[in-house]
Amino acid sequence: MTEGSLFDLTGHVAVVTGGNSGIGLGFARGLAKAGADVCVVGRNSERNEAAAIELREFGGRVLALSCDVGEEQQVIDTMDRAAAELGRIDSCFVNAGVSQGFIPFVETDLAEFRRVTSLNLDAAFVTLREAAKVMLAQGEGGSLVATASLAAHQGVPRGQSYAASKAGLIAMVNSIAVELAKHGIRANSVLPGWVETPMTEGAFAWDRFRERVHPRIPVRRWGLPSDFESVAVYLASPTSAYHTGDTLLIDGGYSKF
Repeated sequence: MTEGSLFDLTGHVAVVTGGNSGIGLGFARGLAKAGADVCVVGRNSERNEAAAIELREFGGRVLALSCDVGEEQQVIDTMDRAAAELGRIDSCFVNAGVSQGFIPFVETDLAEFRRVTSLNLDAAFVTLREAAKVMLAQGEGGSLVATASLAAHQGVPRGQSYAASKAGLIAMVNSIAVELAKHGIRANSVLPGWVETPMTEGAFAWDRFRERVHPRIPVRRWGLPSDFESVAVYLASPTSAYHTGDTLLIDGGYSKF
C-alpha cells in the first residue's frame, strides 16, 4: 500500500462465503474493485462462476469454490484450498446463512430451530476458526468479518431461531476479537438493515410489510448490496487496524427512528 492509497488492497486475499449474491457479492465486489484477490464460496456452482466472471472484470484473481458450509470437512478443505491457490488469506467475510421459515413460535420444532442455528452459527464458527488458523500461521494479522442482522437486537415475530443465531454470532465475534487481538487479527460484525437480496424477496413482496417498514427508514430507500462494498474495503484494509470487537450498523437509520 503506497502513501495516499489507504484503501488499496493490491496483494490482499479475501475469502467471502455466500459471496455469489446479495450482501456477500456486495462485499466481494468492493474488495475486487479495491484490487484484492477474492475467493467466492457458495453452494451453487453456477452462481459462483457468474459472480467470478463479474469480479474478474476488475483485474484481480478470482477463485470460485463450491462448499456447503454446514459440513465441517468441506469448510476445512475449502479454506485450505483457498490459501494454497491464492497464496494466503488476509480477510474472511462470513456471510453464508439461511432465513427462518415463517412459523409461529409455539409451532416451531427443535429440528427447525437447529437447522437455522447450525448454518448461521455453527458453520460461522467453523469458517472463522479455519480462517484464523491460516492467519495465525502467516503471522501477519488479518481481518475476520461476520454478517449479523437487526434481528439480533430487535424482536422479530416468528424469527426466534434466526435472531438467536445472529445474536450468538455477534457475541462469538466479540470474543474472537479479544482473544486474537494480540496476533494482529481483528474481528467485527456487520449488522445490515432491510436490504434487497434473494433472502428478503419474500418479505419485500408483501404489501403490508413494505407499507409499514419503508416509511421508518430515514434515508427513504431499501438497502442495496452495493451499500456494503465500501464497508468491506474498510474492514479488510489496514485503515481499520485499531477497529475490532465492534458491530457496524448499516441500516439507513432504521433502528433510530
